[in-house]
Amino acid sequence: MIDFNHLDDLARRLSDLVPPGLRESRDELQAGFKNVLQAGLSRLDLVTREEFDVQRAVLLRTREKLEALERTVAALEARNGQPG
Repeated sequence: MIDFNHLDDLARRLSDLVPPGLRESRDELQAGFKNVLQAGLSRLDLVTREEFDVQRAVLLRTREKLEALERTVAALEARNGQPG
């Protein structure tokens, strides 16, 4: 999921970029930046790195099994004289 500590840090850095005349409302701007960032990121279809790595490993195992099955089918077809 989304690391809210990173969002806080990003919102804080954005509010630091605000011109000096608007610094009085810095906390309000920082909260607004954070809300906008959260809303934008929540619309994205994101997964954690851990979830990505797990799915990648599953895909690699599935690919290995598929390749083994393809070799088995090719060997059976060759044994029976069927074209591959």
